[in-house]
Amino acid sequence: MEPDRPKQEGWREKKRRETLQRITDSALRLFAADGYEATTLDAIAKAAGISRRTFFYYFDSKEEILAAWQKGLPEAFRAAILAQPKDQSPLDAVCSAHLKLMANFDAAQTIVIERILRSNEQLRASNQAKFLQMEQTTFEALCEIWPQAMRRKALRMVAMVSVGALRLAIDSWAEEQQRKPLADYVKEAFADLKAEVTDA
Repeated sequence: MEPDRPKQEGWREKKRRETLQRITDSALRLFAADGYEATTLDAIAKAAGISRRTFFYYFDSKEEILAAWQKGLPEAFRAAILAQPKDQSPLDAVCSAHLKLMANFDAAQTIVIERILRSNEQLRASNQAKFLQMEQTTFEALCEIWPQAMRRKALRMVAMVSVGALRLAIDSWAEEQQRKPLADYVKEAFADLKAEVTDA
């Protein structure tokens, strides 16, 4: 029986991930169709094909569903930065990391989440915390690539302005109703940033 345990644990973990994803996807579809406030936990559980009791095994609230979606972003972004070639500037490395991650984004799901996160004060605060974590993650990843102590202040500035550029890109993308792919807005935001820095 012992040799089978790792396989069994792997299967359980796979089922857990699948259930988490199903709950998240079901919730986002309902949020988009019915509105965040109007969507009940019972409706999410029904759409995901689980019981209310099972729902509470994974999440305590609707807010936690959004938090779970956001939680994995900083670490995924950190890995994307560290995978960048070292023969480019820190700002270019960050921009390329954003574009790499966006290649795997579900645009429709992302815009629904962005709208929800702007819908009330509590969720706006959560969104702000996400960007602050992204800034810290960016700084730490850049320091791993360029560990010289004398560069830390400059790398901190790169982290701050690059997250600002990302936020502006997302805002423009949402305001213009996804007229272009989000990646195009990111490229434009970073190009504008570099142009201003160069002209300063």
